Amino acid sequence: MTNEELWKAVLGEMEISLSRANFTTWFKGTTIISNANGAILVSVPNGFVKEWLENKFNKQIFTVIQNYFSEIREIKYIIGSARMGPPIPKRDFSQFIPEKISEEKQDADIDKATNLNRRYSFDSFVVGPNNELAHAASLAVARSLGKLYNPLFLYGGVGLGKTHLLQATGNVVAATATERKILYISSERLTSDIVESLKNKTIEEMKQKYARLDLLIVDDIQFIAGKERTQDIFFSTFNELYGKNKQIILSSDRPPSAIPALEARLRSRFEGGMIADIGIPDFETRLAILKIKSKDKNFEIDNDSLSYIASNIQKNIRELEGALNRIIAFSQIYNKTPDLKEVKKLLAAYLSTPYRKTTHQSILKSVADFYGVTLNDLTKRSRKKEVVRPRQIAMFLLREEVKLSFPEIGSKLGGRDHSTAIHAYEKIKNEEDSNETTKQELVLIKERIYQTFENS
Repeated sequence: MTNEELWKAVLGEMEISLSRANFTTWFKGTTIISNANGAILVSVPNGFVKEWLENKFNKQIFTVIQNYFSEIREIKYIIGSARMGPPIPKRDFSQFIPEKISEEKQDADIDKATNLNRRYSFDSFVVGPNNELAHAASLAVARSLGKLYNPLFLYGGVGLGKTHLLQATGNVVAATATERKILYISSERLTSDIVESLKNKTIEEMKQKYARLDLLIVDDIQFIAGKERTQDIFFSTFNELYGKNKQIILSSDRPPSAIPALEARLRSRFEGGMIADIGIPDFETRLAILKIKSKDKNFEIDNDSLSYIASNIQKNIRELEGALNRIIAFSQIYNKTPDLKEVKKLLAAYLSTPYRKTTHQSILKSVADFYGVTLNDLTKRSRKKEVVRPRQIAMFLLREEVKLSFPEIGSKLGGRDHSTAIHAYEKIKNEEDSNETTKQELVLIKERIYQTFENS
C-alpha cells in the first residue's frame, strides 16, 4: 500500500465520523509525505490544524493506520509542503460512504411546494403481513382521491414506515394529477404555523391556504393533543376539506382512541374514515428489506449475515437499515466484505443494549465530543457553521432519544424558541432518511451516547 492509498483510507474513516464542515476544516490539504522507521510524517497547512490533529484526532488516525501497518509507532505532523511529494488528486469520497448525496441532490429531492420527498415510492416499500392493510389503503387513496377512505389514518411505532407510505401516496397523486394542490406537513410544523399566524393576525389567510388543498397529509398528528387553539383551527380546516371531498391523510404512533387530551370531536372525525395499523415486521419482511436495501446500494453480503441482522434487530426498520449502513461503511473503508463473525462484532453495540436509556446531559456531551466542540458552544448564540450543525443534531437526538418537547429542547440549548427546535428536528429527520453521511453520523453518535451512559 502506498502512502497515498494509506491516507485515503484515513480520510475515508474520518469523513464518516465527522460532519462535512469539521472534515473540511481539519483535513483539507493534509497528506502523508513519508513512512519510515516506524514513523508516519503528515503535512498540514497551518499550526492550528497541526495542534488540532495532534490533540483531537491523533488516536483515531493512529488506529486506522495500524490496521494496515502494525509496525507504525508514531505519527508526526509538520507545517508546509516543502518536503511533499506529488499532491493527492481530488477524490470522490462516496466510495467510503454508500450513495452519498450532495446537498444539491437532497434539495432537488424535496418539492418546495408540497414538502414531499420524491425518494419515497410504493415500489421501494416492502409489503408484509405487518403493513398489508396500510399499504393497500394508501394505494387505493392515491388512485381515488377523496372517494374511498377519508380520512385515512395510519398508526404504528417509530421507524416502521408510516412516513414512507404518506409520502409515497402524495408522490403518486403529484405525478398523476399535476393540477392537484398537495401539502405534506408535520403536526409540529402545523402548530408552529398556527402560532405564527395568530401572533401576526393572519389566521384567516392561513385557513384559506389550507382550504384550497386537494390533499392534506399531516404526520404525527398525536402532537396536537392538548393544544386547544391548534385543535380548534385544525377541526375547522378538517371540516372545510372534508365537506368538499378533499382527501385528508393522517399518521400517529397510536390509534385515535389512545391519544390523550385529544378533543372528542376530532377523535370522532379521525375514526370516521379508514384506520390501518403498521406493526413490527416479521423475519421474512425484515430479510426482504435488507436484501432490497443491499441491492439498492450495490452491496453484496452473504445470506447468513443478513439473516443474523434480521433475527437480532426486530422492532425498527431504521435501526435495521442503520446496521446495514455500518457494515457497508466497514466494507468500503477496509476494502473487504465482512464475514458473519465480523458482522456480529460490528453490531455488538446495537445488540448489547436492547433496552437503551439515556439523559439529555449524555446526549449533549456525546454530540459535543463527536464534533469537537464544547458544551458551551452548543448553548451560546453562535451561528458559526461548525457549531450550528452539532446543535441541530443535538436537538434531533433530544427529541428522538429522550422525547423532550420542542420548548424543552429550546430551553436546554440556550433558551431558543421552540420553532428553532422544530426546524432543526425536521431538517435532520429528512437527512436521516435521504443522506448516508447523516445516517452514519447518527449511528456513531448514538453508540457514544449509550456507551457513555452505561459506563457512568
